[in-house]
Amino acid sequence: MAEAARLFVDAGQIVLVSFISPFRSERRMARDLLDKGEFIEIFVDTPIELCMERDPKGLYQKAAAGEIKNFTGIDSPYEAPENAELIVKTASTTPDVLAGQIISPFKTQ
Repeated sequence: MAEAARLFVDAGQIVLVSFISPFRSERRMARDLLDKGEFIEIFVDTPIELCMERDPKGLYQKAAAGEIKNFTGIDSPYEAPENAELIVKTASTTPDVLAGQIISPFKTQ
């Protein structure tokens, strides 16, 4: 995914990639593909318990029951970012407020 995003960035596009990337090494590799300032890491900080509550497909429950293997946060680790450019805490505010936090640094006057 990071390589595909890099191709779009090279073509002058703004790219938003949203996925679980549980390992710091993978995120570092994605960052290293781009020039300085072209990669902005946003850590959507959500406690695992809240992820389980919000899971509409029941995937966490299936993973906890052993039906899904290597599931991030259950039987596969998640390494939280050490230097994300932005951290949004989903347990303490609304989606509208979080969206505002994400776009506010990019608004032009």
